[in-house]
Formats: sequence, C-alpha cells, structure tokens
Amino acid sequence: MRTKSALIALSLALGAFTGPAAAQNAAAGAATFKMRCSTCHSVTPGQRSAMGPNMVGVSGRKAASTDFNYSPALKASGLTWDAATLDRFLTAPTKVVPGTRMVIPVTDPKQRADLIAYLGSLKK
Repeated sequence: MRTKSALIALSLALGAFTGPAAAQNAAAGAATFKMRCSTCHSVTPGQRSAMGPNMVGVSGRKAASTDFNYSPALKASGLTWDAATLDRFLTAPTKVVPGTRMVIPVTDPKQRADLIAYLGSLKK
C-alpha cells in the first residue's frame, strides 16, 4: 500500500515538470529555428526571403497576410497562427493545408513546442 502511494506521489510530481510551461523553451526553439528553418525563413525585421515569409510577428497573425508570395492554398486557409494552429501545421503542413509550399514538418513534439515558444517571442 505504501509503495502504491509513493508511486502515485512520484507520478504527480513528475507530471508537474512535463506540463506546457516546462515543455516550451524559447532559447531551444531559437536553436531549432536556426538549424531547421533559417534556410527559408528570416527573423530579422524587414528582411525578405524568396523561400518563405519572415517570422517576426507570426504569432497571432492571419496566415498569408504579409507581402510574401504565398500559395493559393494558404491564402484560402483562413488560419490564424496561434500556438495550437502552429502546432498542428508544423506537425504536418501538407495535411493541414493541402497545396501549401511549406512541406517540411517538425515531427518532434519537444522541438515543435520550443519552436512555437520562440516564434511567439518574435514581436514586431
């Protein structure tokens, strides 16, 4: 009985460290962005790229709402880039928006959470 109580307490304690706050690390997300995203996307205000839109201010922005040449599919998507939508889209871009030009997923949940935290820190 004592062992069962100890296991329950341990499980609850560990759960406290695996919640959303612990899962998101903007500094780790910056490293992920540099490694996986910076070839196509910029985070320098005003800097343009031929491959992908600038990510400054993406959090809360309507999809396809900047001066980048977006795919017709993304323009018609009606999405707004909040954390939940970014999570779904980054998991499987071509499934969420068939016809998008963004074809590279971020399948690792931890990397994705960190990346979304980083993107949320990029204010105009």
